[in-house]
Amino acid sequence: MEVKIGVVDSPRELTIDSGQSQQEIESQVSEALGSDASVLALDDRKGRRVIVPSTKIAYVEIGPADVPRVGFGVS
Repeated sequence: MEVKIGVVDSPRELTIDSGQSQQEIESQVSEALGSDASVLALDDRKGRRVIVPSTKIAYVEIGPADVPRVGFGVS
């Protein structure tokens, strides 16, 4: 799953390629935003961990990872 996190006062978003399911990511985000947890921590496929303060999260977009296209096809 591709996860995009918008951070308050930052012009760029964080993009993470996670091996977790959409439901797992959604529950982690909901837990971080709805409880006393002060951070959202997600792991990517390469084993790196991204930690974002929950007070700085503007939005979270969860979707399938983009499949790279090969060739000159027009869509």
